[in-house]
Amino acid sequence: MKKLNSFIFLILIIAILFLSGMASQQEATEQSTLIEITEWLRLGPFQTALPVFDNSSVKLKDLLAFEEIDVSNWWPSEKQTVNLDKTQQFKWKKVNAAGGEIELEKNDNPRIVYLASYLSVNRFLKAEIKAASRHLFQIYLDGAVVRTKSTSEKPEEKDDSNSEIKETLKLETGKHLILIKALSDPESKSDWNIKVRLGAAAEYGNDPVSIGTSPEQIMNIHRLLDGPKIKGVSISPDGEFMTISYSQTRPPTDEVESWIEILKASSNSLVQTLRGGLKVSNVKWSSQKGVFAYTKKSDEKTDLWIININEGKNFPVLKDTENFDSYSWSPDGSFIIYSVTEKPEDKDEKVKRWKSLGDRWPYFRDRSFLYRVSVPEGRKQRLTAGKLTANLLDISPDGEKLLISQTIDDYEDRPYTRDFIVVLDMVSMKSDTLWEGEWLNDAQWSPDGKNLLLLGGPSMFGEVGRNVLEGKIPNEHDTQAYLFEISNKEVTPITKQFKPSIEEAIWRGKGRLIYFSATDQLEKNLYWYDLNKGKFDKIDTGIESVDEIVIADEKPIAVYFGSSAAEPPRAYKINLSTLKYELISDPGKKDFENIIFGKVEPWNYQASDGAEIQGTIYYPPYFDTDEMYPCIIYYYGGVSPITKTFGGRYPKNLFAAQGYVVYTMTPSGAVGFGQDFSAKHSNDWGKIVSDEIIEGTEKFLKAHPFVDPTHVGCIGASYGGFMTMLLLTQTDIFAAGISHAGISSISSYWGEGYWGYLYNAIAAPNSFPWNRPDVYIEQSALFHADKINTPLLLLHGDVDTNVPPGESTQLFTALKLLGKEVEYVQVHDQNHWILNYSKRIIWENTILAWFDKWLKDQPQWWEDLYSEK
Repeated sequence: MKKLNSFIFLILIIAILFLSGMASQQEATEQSTLIEITEWLRLGPFQTALPVFDNSSVKLKDLLAFEEIDVSNWWPSEKQTVNLDKTQQFKWKKVNAAGGEIELEKNDNPRIVYLASYLSVNRFLKAEIKAASRHLFQIYLDGAVVRTKSTSEKPEEKDDSNSEIKETLKLETGKHLILIKALSDPESKSDWNIKVRLGAAAEYGNDPVSIGTSPEQIMNIHRLLDGPKIKGVSISPDGEFMTISYSQTRPPTDEVESWIEILKASSNSLVQTLRGGLKVSNVKWSSQKGVFAYTKKSDEKTDLWIININEGKNFPVLKDTENFDSYSWSPDGSFIIYSVTEKPEDKDEKVKRWKSLGDRWPYFRDRSFLYRVSVPEGRKQRLTAGKLTANLLDISPDGEKLLISQTIDDYEDRPYTRDFIVVLDMVSMKSDTLWEGEWLNDAQWSPDGKNLLLLGGPSMFGEVGRNVLEGKIPNEHDTQAYLFEISNKEVTPITKQFKPSIEEAIWRGKGRLIYFSATDQLEKNLYWYDLNKGKFDKIDTGIESVDEIVIADEKPIAVYFGSSAAEPPRAYKINLSTLKYELISDPGKKDFENIIFGKVEPWNYQASDGAEIQGTIYYPPYFDTDEMYPCIIYYYGGVSPITKTFGGRYPKNLFAAQGYVVYTMTPSGAVGFGQDFSAKHSNDWGKIVSDEIIEGTEKFLKAHPFVDPTHVGCIGASYGGFMTMLLLTQTDIFAAGISHAGISSISSYWGEGYWGYLYNAIAAPNSFPWNRPDVYIEQSALFHADKINTPLLLLHGDVDTNVPPGESTQLFTALKLLGKEVEYVQVHDQNHWILNYSKRIIWENTILAWFDKWLKDQPQWWEDLYSEK
């Protein structure tokens, strides 16, 4: 019996040792592999000191925490110079840390050294950084402090446990800066050394982090959002001065600063900067030499300031104006017309009777009225009143008349409103209706005052402007230009055969040329139209998408800004006589100087019905045809093409930088390709578009063998969000889908969305839930939710007024009850677009984390963002 017990005991011991060994092996597998950081850039050492008079109140730890230099935007490179002041200049030097440890030189005074090293990761991961020194130091990750060691140890202290600190870092795909600020303690005799190591769990694979000192990097969300952005341009009528308006978010807050730079047009040299923490914007020039106006907004009140550059004068012509809307100079610069919104009396009403379909808008009963203020005297006069808003379209060349638009409800026919163009004679204060009809966008006088240039839909004058096949209903978003002769009201359509869709028209000089900015297939281009020849000519601007252009009245000079598919927004000046352009502002140069972009190229295909569908491929940086890549398909599908612009709310460059091949396509129905192409949008609601997206994706995958066909995702927003929902009821070729602000039921969007019934006046002309169930039900994903098998992420601002959040909520409900793979993320206090800085970062990361989970088989980022706990 004793032998049996001894045998059993021996077996138990062996089993325990075996299990212990397995546990140790498993623990070793789960533990991090430590990487010693051996490559650094070093700045310093430079001398520092404690303050005088009362050293006891300020310790070395306070000196460490004190930011003598703003390091938040540092991105150093070897030999780069840092000026501490006029007498002290240091350069970053490359140094190696043998065994991961750097020896620093101390003396009898406190000294500071900065050490910088870059961590590159090709996926989201968590890494533990361990740093040890017997002196003081703190660790920064991408400019923010993550951990501080605020004590020092003496040589006789044998225990090194107090010398080391560690912190878990969350690293998103891309390059990150580890910065060490080291401070020597002159009272400690310990050597001034620092050793830094990094560890990542085995789940992230072998060699998940690479170390280096090159600042070269890929695109990331902060490079996209944090730097200064051009918001507007202007030029004086005589072409002597230009202004560029900028804005910039001030991380880590959500505050936005805006300012204006005034430049000499002949030399592009800076004359003056208007900056000071207020919302400074909306620059407009007077015809008086060197005089312009701008607005300053604070506490919901607006001041309108006048600047005279030549005389060095500035003064407000309007102060503390509530609900200020917009303004325009008179032709001679003697007065300004401005508009102010009047809101109804705020009553604590228990009920509200809706008088109009527009009562769904909380501001529907607001009214905007026009005023005149003399310059420089400041005498004000109210010009309009009544039950209708008066929108200023233009001021006549002689300065005596205003061109005003007004709108009323008219439910007898689409678009369920009726527009009026009214001429107000400011001398007699009498008004006359010049035109009434539908589909008006804008109007302006010709330079001689005899004609109007009107912008509106193809049906603005019935059949006059239409250019579609018989039986087709034109897309009224496809904006056309018309000449309207005031004396006899004769109309001439000047863009009927012109395929681009007009964005803006500028009629300058003696009236021979009209300049148009237009959506031109996948670009936004500038054209001029010769009235004598009846001919359009494209102007080379050097960029693929012009956002705004302003032309001088008296000289053939213009300023504009815009971007291209792989080029951040810049401002340019162009001589319209020689057609030579030059760069005048590149605010993103510093932010993007070290960014490596992937190749961008067109890829079009012919759809089954013969239509050419245009698209663009964005390749990842360091693209290798021998590798296999996950892919993101991006589309809109509504009336606008996916233009070649940089950044945006769905930044293709950022998606590509995350290791995805990104393919964007513009299916039938978009403007910019001619009226026949855009007319396919009418009464379609995704039938043609979904077929083209599926067909295009299949042809794209077949033509590009480096794309993994099992890891393809799709994403769209608004109408594009609707397309994601609809697509997933029709195909299983996608591994994941994302719908932002999508429409799951066309009838509920039509009835509840702020613009639902008005949008459907164009998208579904003469079609309603009671007469077209094939549109309102068959094209709505909610009624086919059981066919969705693809993991779907629904995103929505929780106060979206364009597409109510209920559109995502009801599809989420359906998919949850069906047991489908679905997630729903609402962004608090955001409308149709996610504009708040910090919320946008979370929102963009949510998109990338979802795609990483399903297209890269990397769920860790998603799990970190949305833990089950």
